[in-house]
Amino acid sequence: MTQLKVTQTKSGIGGKQNQRATLRTLGLKRVGQTVVVEDRPEFRGMVSTVAHLVTVEEVED
Repeated sequence: MTQLKVTQTKSGIGGKQNQRATLRTLGLKRVGQTVVVEDRPEFRGMVSTVAHLVTVEEVED
């Protein structure tokens, strides 16, 4: 199954409340941190919400 490697590249400070909450829900707490999540529509939607704050790579499992 394909997975997404999500890395936070910018801070959520000064962003909207829902964007900060989305970062936290993805498991991102600080700039430079990376998490691997499943490639599902729910996570794709979260990533699109904070696309300007993160970079995304597809990882084949």
